[in-house]
Amino acid sequence: MNEIQRRRTFAIISHPDAGKTTLTEKFLLFGGQIQVAGAVKSNKIRKTATSDWMDIEKQRGISVSTSVMEFDYLPDGRDGKPYKVNILDTPGHQDFAEDTYRTLTAVDSAIIVVDSAKGVEAQTRKLMEVCRMRRTPVIVFVNKMDREGRDPFDVLDELEHELQIHVRPLSWPIGQGLKFKGVYNIYERQLNLFTPNKQRVTEKVAVDIGSAALDERVGEQEAARLRDDLELVSGVYPELDVNDYLAGTTAPVFFGSALNNFGVQELLDCFVEIAPSPRPTKAEERMVRPEEPKFTGFVFKITANIDPNHRSCIAFCKVCSGKFERNQPYRHIRLDKTVRFSSPTQFMAQRKSTVDEAYPGDIIGLPDNGIFKIGDTLTEGEDLHFRGLPSFSPELFKYIENDDPMKSKQFFKGLEQLMNEGVAQLFVNEFNGRRIVGTVGQLQFEVIQYRLEHEYNAKCRWEPVHLYKACWIEADDQAEMENFKKRKYQYMAKDMEGRDVFLADSSYMLSMARQDFKGLRFHFSSEF
Repeated sequence: MNEIQRRRTFAIISHPDAGKTTLTEKFLLFGGQIQVAGAVKSNKIRKTATSDWMDIEKQRGISVSTSVMEFDYLPDGRDGKPYKVNILDTPGHQDFAEDTYRTLTAVDSAIIVVDSAKGVEAQTRKLMEVCRMRRTPVIVFVNKMDREGRDPFDVLDELEHELQIHVRPLSWPIGQGLKFKGVYNIYERQLNLFTPNKQRVTEKVAVDIGSAALDERVGEQEAARLRDDLELVSGVYPELDVNDYLAGTTAPVFFGSALNNFGVQELLDCFVEIAPSPRPTKAEERMVRPEEPKFTGFVFKITANIDPNHRSCIAFCKVCSGKFERNQPYRHIRLDKTVRFSSPTQFMAQRKSTVDEAYPGDIIGLPDNGIFKIGDTLTEGEDLHFRGLPSFSPELFKYIENDDPMKSKQFFKGLEQLMNEGVAQLFVNEFNGRRIVGTVGQLQFEVIQYRLEHEYNAKCRWEPVHLYKACWIEADDQAEMENFKKRKYQYMAKDMEGRDVFLADSSYMLSMARQDFKGLRFHFSSEF
């Protein structure tokens, strides 16, 4: 129970460029995992961010894949065992949204990062909907206060309106833009002043809000405004009730600048104290509680080539209950066979170290030689199926062809591993046998091409195919299914699991098919 209580597993989510990866980097700095913080868009700073380890991420300055990092953290002045923090830094770009949605199934809470000048953006709204569906508690971090932006009260109103959640500020900015002096910590009722520093943690100075020292530090005008603002905050917003936060109806809000290290420690200290420890996970058969003695877990992500020298895949497994131990026999439910893991790992983005045991809330890497698919369940023998890892119906389609006949083995191996990762979906057309790749966004085609070339030494080329949507079909009446396949044989395909997929080339054709064949069920996500 002690191990479960001290764990905090959370995802950092937001619209692209709000500052997720920079915030992750500063968390690692406070957690003592790195001594010098890297930059995402590094022009002066030569060290890139820890969580963006793929070549393509370093080149473009965006995150393409979720990375997992863990560290121990104990707030200043506290005794006892440190908290164990597991961070998942997710891609913000909507082309990789599926990776982010899957990651949200494996965490107990989330931190949403909002740009103070731009406010709530489209992708932030979508991610908030996923959190609301799963009742995941969220904390909001309003970033980039060191740039000219909107008034903090306007930002709070927009958060309430757009994200449909009550807010309660727990820290408050002193000034903004060029006049930004720091952050007052409402939660602990003290003022911490840091010297701005992008790469290291500076010493903090504690100042009492009522004292004259405040006027000396930040100037009389700013001090007076801060006192007025705080009075207004306590008048307008009710005190934070931690139970409302845990139920997902209230979001605590922090202000700061991740780049300059302002407001990050306030967020981290409060987060480890109020965020939930691992919660029960819903399986098809029953609710699985973290304190149960027997181990259960599920795979929510697969990554190929974490180590470029070895062509190996790693399956990310979230521990839901019991205790995972190295070299113990566990049952792989889908294949119904016993598996053992001699070298399970813990992550620090790309660096990994072997681990002997793991507790609920932890995320471990299991070496995968092709036995895992996303959504697989591992248990100590019980028949359980964890659900809720959807693949969405793709919206963009292209034929993929091998461009170098001498490298066909590398091409097929690379394509299979990347598709198992869930980067995109592969369909084989039954009419002409050609492979069609379906994605949610244009950027994924570029990532597949880049990774095939640089990780597998294989070249591919894309050819256009005109399709509107792919949907999975099933029927109770086999005769009607056969009839449908005969009539639409040019548009039938199989996915990697061998299930029937109908590739409609227009919305009209899809609606006509649904009208003509009433006995067929059309699914737009692969989970049914």
